[in-house]
Amino acid sequence: MTHVIHREPLAPLPIAIRGDGIYIFDQSGKRYLDACGGAAVSCLGHGHPKIIDTIKRQVETLAYAHTSFFSNDPMERLAENLAQHSPGDLNHVQFVCGGSEGIEAALKMARQYQVEKGETNRINVIARRRSFHGSTFATLAVGESVWRKAPFMPMLRNAEQIAPCYEYRNRREEENSHAYGQRVANELESAIEKLGPETVAAFIAEPVVGATLGAVAPVEGYFKRIREICDRYGVLLIFDEVMCGMGRTGTLFACEQEEVTPDILVLAKGLAAGYQPIGAVLAREEIYQAFLEGSGKFVHGHTFMGHAIACAAGCAVLEVIEQDRLLQNVNERGEQLKIALHQRLCDHPFVGDIRGRGLFIGLEIVQDRKTKQPFDPSLKQAANIQKAAMELGLMCYPGGGTADGYQGDHVLLAPPYIVTAEEIDLIAERICDALDVALDTQVTLQRRTNVAR
Repeated sequence: MTHVIHREPLAPLPIAIRGDGIYIFDQSGKRYLDACGGAAVSCLGHGHPKIIDTIKRQVETLAYAHTSFFSNDPMERLAENLAQHSPGDLNHVQFVCGGSEGIEAALKMARQYQVEKGETNRINVIARRRSFHGSTFATLAVGESVWRKAPFMPMLRNAEQIAPCYEYRNRREEENSHAYGQRVANELESAIEKLGPETVAAFIAEPVVGATLGAVAPVEGYFKRIREICDRYGVLLIFDEVMCGMGRTGTLFACEQEEVTPDILVLAKGLAAGYQPIGAVLAREEIYQAFLEGSGKFVHGHTFMGHAIACAAGCAVLEVIEQDRLLQNVNERGEQLKIALHQRLCDHPFVGDIRGRGLFIGLEIVQDRKTKQPFDPSLKQAANIQKAAMELGLMCYPGGGTADGYQGDHVLLAPPYIVTAEEIDLIAERICDALDVALDTQVTLQRRTNVAR
C-alpha cells in the first residue's frame, strides 16, 4: 500500500535505500550499477563526500532566503563560475529548480526580449520533431514526445516543427553527411518564411538529443547553418542542454563541440549531480541589456529559484569536475564504452545503431537491422530491456517512439563521470546480456503468436 502517486502506479518499484559510488542499493540489499545516472543526472555518482560536506555547511549557514528580498553567496558564485566557463558572452544566469522550469523560463525570456525590442508580433517558436523539452504545458508544446503530449493536445499551443538531424534514419543514399545536414538545417529557413519572419521569436533544439532519440548528435556543420539562419532573421537560438550538458558529452557545454554559441542555454540534471534540484538559464549580454534598457527586469520568478543549498551543490560539482579532471575521464571511458559495444554488438540482429558522445551513448533497437524496421510498439522493447537489465543489476534509460514518434525503441547509457575502466567493461557485459534476455524472449513469444494465428 502506498499513498504516493507514482509515475506508473500499476508497476511496483523497489525502494532505494542508499547509494555508494556508481551503485544504488534497494531495501532487499540488491545492488544496481547506475549506468544511466537515473536520467543522466547523477554525474558524480552517489555519496560523493565533497558534495555532501558542501551541502551540510550551507544548511548550517543559510538554507533559504527568497530572491525578491536577498541574493545569496552560492548563487552569485555559481553564476560567476558558469559565466566564466561558458562559450561566447553567455554572461548572465537565472537559477530555477529543474529542466522544465528552465525551458519555460527560456521561452519567456525569448519572448520578452523581442517585446523589449518592439518586435511584439514575434510570438512563434520553432522546434524539432522527436524532441523533448519538458513536462509543463509550454515545454510539452514545443517538444514532440507523442505519448507525453497525447492527453493534453487540445490544451497546447503547439510549435512549428522541422526535422531533427537524425542521420541514421533520414540521410538519403545520394547525400553525404554534410549535404544531409545542410538540407535539414535549411528546413528552419523554410519554416520561418512560412510563418513570416516578423512572427518568429526563437528556435529551440538539443545539441545532442537525449530522451526521445537516444544520444543523437548532429552532423558537422548543421548547427553552424542553423546559427546563420537565426542571425539572418533575428530569431533567438535556444539550446536545451538539460540532459546533454554539464560535461556529459565530453565538454562542459555540449555546444562547444559545434563551435556555436546560442543566445540562451538551459542546464539542469547534472548541474548539481542529483544532490539538489536545480536548473540554470544562461543568456547573452545583448538579452540582459535589452531587459535593463526596457522594462528593467525579467518578468519571471519561482519561489525556490536561486536556492542557496542547490547553488552550493552546483558550485561543488563544478569544482569536482574541474579539479579531478573528469572531462578527460568522460572522453576516455566514453570511447572505451563505444568500442566495447561495437565489438559485442556489431553483428547483433536487433541493434541498428550505436551512437553518442562522451558518456552519453544510445543503442537503437530494430526488428530488422538491414531495413531498420522497428519492432511493433506494443512489444515495448525498450521497457523490456530496462526490466531485464534491472534483474541483472544494471540501470539503463529506455525510450520509445524513436523512429517516428510512435514506433522505435532505444536505450540510453549515461554512467557517472567517475566510472572506471573495469566498470565500463561490466556495463557493456550486462547491457548486452539484458538485450539478449529481453529480445530473445520477446521474439520467441511473437513467433509463437504468429504461428497460433
